Amino acid sequence: MMADKIEAGETGDGTGDLGPDATLLIVDDDAPFLRRLARAMESRGFQVEMAESVAEGIAKSRARPPKFAVVDLRLGDGNGLDVIEAIRQQREDTRVIVLTGYGNIATAVTAVKLGAVDYLSKPADADDVYAALTQRPGEKADVPENPMSADRVRWEHIQRVYEMCERNVSETARRLNMHRRTLQRILAKRAPK
Repeated sequence: MMADKIEAGETGDGTGDLGPDATLLIVDDDAPFLRRLARAMESRGFQVEMAESVAEGIAKSRARPPKFAVVDLRLGDGNGLDVIEAIRQQREDTRVIVLTGYGNIATAVTAVKLGAVDYLSKPADADDVYAALTQRPGEKADVPENPMSADRVRWEHIQRVYEMCERNVSETARRLNMHRRTLQRILAKRAPK
């Protein structure tokens, strides 16, 4: 389970090349996950601020622009991309990681265009988050061992069209020649493996 992965990743020694500014903003509406990740990142030397909503994330990024940020894409009150935009307005050098259970290529591309340096799908452990935050420019991420399943490829295509239609369900359903309710059920589910 995700909790076990985060706890297992808490064995870091807190050393690393974080530099003098190790401020980290974590924005996630899953409170237990948020607290575990915050503890794990504090043990690695970060000065952590937590936010559970888009509004709180924007407010905290304006009050104290962080050097590092981990932002969940889907939050109860909106889209984590809004938090990334707010961070970028305050500070250009923030290393932003997008973390989500609804990972897809289209939103990853949007997040990177807004300035995210990496995109991790949940469940991600603290070691993955730390590695993404501290990765040097030019370093390449490991290539996944297994290719995407047919269900995942289908899901990615639906998500890409959904993003192209600016998240308009009716227009997406029309373009995909799919019933609107069927599309809504697919969009509400997590990404297949």
